[in-house]
Amino acid sequence: MKFKHGTRRRAAEYEKDWVKRWKVDRTFEKSVEQRSEDNHYVFYDGPPFITGVPHHGTLLSSIVKDAVPRYQTMKGKRVERVWGWDCHGLPAEVFTEKKLGIKDRRDIGTTISLEKYITTARENMVQTSSLWNDTIDRIGRWVDMDNAYKTMDKEYMESVWWAFKELHNKGKIYEGERVLMYCTRDATPLSKAEVTMDAGAYQDVTDPSVYVRFQLEDGRTLLVWTTTPWTLSANTALAVNADLTYAEVEVEGERFVLAKNLLDKALTNEKHETLPYTIITEYSGESLVGLNYKPLLGVNRGEHAHKIYSAGYVSADDGTGIVHIAPAYGEEDFNLAQANNIPVVHVIDENGFFTEGDWKGENVWESNKRIAKELKERGVVWKIDYIRHSYPHCHRCGTRLMYRAHPSWFYDVQGQKELMLAKNSEQITWFPEHLKYGRFEKNIEQAPDWNLSRDRFWATAMPVWEAVDADGNTLRDEQGNKRQIVVGSYAELKELSGAELDDYHRPWIDAIEFDLTPEGDVPPADYQGERVHYIRIDKVLDGWFESGSMPFAQFHYPFENKAKFEENFPGDFVVEYIGQVRAWFYYMHVVSVGLFGESPFKHVVTTGVVAGNDGRKMSKSYGNFTDPNELMDKFSADSLRFLLLSSPLLNGEDFALHDKDVGDVARKLSMIWNMYDFFTMYAEVDGWEFDGALQDPLNDLTNPLDIWIVSRLHQLVATVEKHMDGYNIPDALSPILPFLDDASNWYVRRSRRRFWKSEDDADKNDAYKTLHYVLVRLSYLLAPFTPFLADELHHNLTGDDESVHLKDWLPAGTVNELVIDEMARVREYINEGLSLRAKAGVKVRQPLACVTVPEKGKTFDFTPILLEELNVKRVLYGDNVAIDTEITPELKREGLAREIIRHVQSARKKAGLSVDDHIILGLRSNDNKLNKAIDEHARIIEGETLTLKLGPISDDMYEEEVKIEGNRDLKIFLKRTA
Repeated sequence: MKFKHGTRRRAAEYEKDWVKRWKVDRTFEKSVEQRSEDNHYVFYDGPPFITGVPHHGTLLSSIVKDAVPRYQTMKGKRVERVWGWDCHGLPAEVFTEKKLGIKDRRDIGTTISLEKYITTARENMVQTSSLWNDTIDRIGRWVDMDNAYKTMDKEYMESVWWAFKELHNKGKIYEGERVLMYCTRDATPLSKAEVTMDAGAYQDVTDPSVYVRFQLEDGRTLLVWTTTPWTLSANTALAVNADLTYAEVEVEGERFVLAKNLLDKALTNEKHETLPYTIITEYSGESLVGLNYKPLLGVNRGEHAHKIYSAGYVSADDGTGIVHIAPAYGEEDFNLAQANNIPVVHVIDENGFFTEGDWKGENVWESNKRIAKELKERGVVWKIDYIRHSYPHCHRCGTRLMYRAHPSWFYDVQGQKELMLAKNSEQITWFPEHLKYGRFEKNIEQAPDWNLSRDRFWATAMPVWEAVDADGNTLRDEQGNKRQIVVGSYAELKELSGAELDDYHRPWIDAIEFDLTPEGDVPPADYQGERVHYIRIDKVLDGWFESGSMPFAQFHYPFENKAKFEENFPGDFVVEYIGQVRAWFYYMHVVSVGLFGESPFKHVVTTGVVAGNDGRKMSKSYGNFTDPNELMDKFSADSLRFLLLSSPLLNGEDFALHDKDVGDVARKLSMIWNMYDFFTMYAEVDGWEFDGALQDPLNDLTNPLDIWIVSRLHQLVATVEKHMDGYNIPDALSPILPFLDDASNWYVRRSRRRFWKSEDDADKNDAYKTLHYVLVRLSYLLAPFTPFLADELHHNLTGDDESVHLKDWLPAGTVNELVIDEMARVREYINEGLSLRAKAGVKVRQPLACVTVPEKGKTFDFTPILLEELNVKRVLYGDNVAIDTEITPELKREGLAREIIRHVQSARKKAGLSVDDHIILGLRSNDNKLNKAIDEHARIIEGETLTLKLGPISDDMYEEEVKIEGNRDLKIFLKRTA
């Protein structure tokens, strides 16, 4: 093909054009279809929430999700990529409640019907704008969005049902009561991971801490400390440490019993000064255990209540060494109650309102400080302090969480921990590597059993039906177990109930009830015997169970695509930001190890968090980031991709995104187009054509520069391939920009004369062939990372209408290590010489007598390079690099000639001349030294400026006046020859 200079397009133009061309040509689809179904590469796409908007953080993961599959596709793999939408859970419910104006969870099912609520939630989920599609296209990501799976789809939910039943049958799911973190606004428990994974989940709050008088039946008063005065009405016990020493003291006319080691710390005034006290007597903690005390607020909680128990977790670090026990609202309290049959009393409903006592009907968080003050006024509380501490809040609605005993369904994580740890160790490759035995392993080791159930609405309904009597009371079998049926498919439910639904969400699924025989069989139509009635429990599944089921649920496994899933499980690759180590990655690991005995993925890439330009979280209110579409239009999507892929983010570190950084990458990538412009400019002049065969030219090359740049290219390809195969993306990209600098500022600059002045046609042809080969190979190399640039460059240089993304990855060719080493050595000499010039204050254009370097070239003679780059007359050899900086008059005049050449070349450009235009040149000056320099070096000036004749001046010539060295006037006259 022939080349035409000056037709290059701006990035914003060709990027948008390639998006259209890829769609018209079905390039993405072809990239999948053309690869064998026997050579799958499985990539799991963690779904974003459907009502969210794309931003730099989501774009970061999308860019990685595009780069790795593009690379694997070029390596011959069949990489199917289907988008997914996360539709269920609290985010969707909060979104829906805002839309419907719901302020109180109790309004759902009363003021607003559950059917309207769910219908609205579904409508919200299908009204996602084209913003996602447009932005994903703009960033260059290939993914099938038309056939995206949604977690709310009935097929997806059926796979989740199947998984729940399989795990239940394996004994991994059980029902129980535990103290959980609970959101009163959303009226549902949360898992610990949901709270810890969000940076804003813990907030500093100020709470009253109270010292409470508890009366023993023998008349003594215990001083008990708590930071949760709102739980006092639920008190059923006290706890001491049997190994501590307690003292009865007199202080301000009262007698209290508390831990001896805490007297000075607890008995203080408002200024935190220790009050004077007298120790009356001392007791062992053991002697207090078993004693009875009077109910705090006059409400007797029955047998086993209002006694003192021993608990090892009671310490003398703070408080009084005596702990108030409200088992319904504390994890340690609850465990103590379970072990000692202490009553568990609830005084607050699921929405956070008191159900009894003096504060009945009031919200717990609105009343907490007032409760402390009222109890102080009533003499129940001795004193009030205030503490500032970090407290968990709901990561969805921001409501302060409480610890609350709640009946729930749990996944037995403890029973499979060892296998989960083993599969992480044996099976998963992590990048960055430290996460393997760091955060991920530690998370598994510390994980509690997983609370699977939620008391909510918009989610996959828990597929459990329970036997009840006519009054709705749960029936139990002879062993005392609830009579329950777990359903694993819609067909199974139809067999039990005869019902088949279009939508298996609440409330429609709630309406399905059925009768069975006492033996658990479906009664035939003519059955007249006893029937047992079953209704569905009104819980839904944690959204993370849905997300953890994604590897198989996206395929509607096992109801469809059974072989496809099983043959390609575990998946090859996942990537998300570091918060998902404790979230999505963990939950997928739990579910898959439980179901299949394997982790669902082999390779994990974890990114850091993208911060705004001020280092804070990206926020519109902060105004600390530029809209990604605006940023891409300004600098190019490829530049944003390259920056993010090569940033510390891909090492799992946080990174503040500054617009100028994207601009810097754009400028450096433009070196490719500068080389392209240089190549096409001279190729058009000389009529050099590409014959369509891209072959490694190294063995046919003789010029050291050509051998060096091709070897450097092959070296680069090998490095990129090695690190991409190891999922080390930043190290794969790190040598690319230095290579571009080498190619542009060393190879092209050193070869410039060969293109426009070479008298050796063979050498000139080698230069064309080499530069063309390097640029085309760069289009292959850059394809996964800068897909637009790669396709534009490849098409422009080869004329091939087939996208470079449909090509096979080209492996590294041969490398001449000796030439690479020799070139590195001569460049090191040059850098040292230039440093010596700069230190002496001598410009490079000023010729000098000689340079001394340690060694001669062995593989090739690099003397000409040293002469030109250091602008010296001779090269000597000695122990160190040294340069003679003495400037003789002759050298001075030659330096003036070099300055003249520079100004003439600039004038040529301003006059609009082409690089190959020959000129007539006139030079006029009143400076004697300048004129002498012109006379002595006329031939050099003519040769460097393509001047046919130096001297004559005419009226039709371009004219410019310049100053040489700041004070020597020179007039330049030039025109193109006919």
